[in-house]
Amino acid sequence: MDIAAILTLRYSSSEWILEGDTYETLTWLSDTPKPSQKQLQDLWSEVQSELAVKAQSKIDAKISLATKLAALGLTETEIAAL
Repeated sequence: MDIAAILTLRYSSSEWILEGDTYETLTWLSDTPKPSQKQLQDLWSEVQSELAVKAQSKIDAKISLATKLAALGLTETEIAAL
């Protein structure tokens, strides 16, 4: 479980400090209640899916851009240099 990823995506308006990646090293700075370890664990599969979608979107965008640049006549070497 990536606690920092969960907090970044699901608690973006909260302030916190995480030293390492364990719940015990999570210091909650916001006035809102600190999420429990179980709450974070319950969110993890959802966050993993969201991160996978974002990663795939970046890959798809790069492929699309490379295809468009190739259609304009750029070589693979020129595209890679960008």
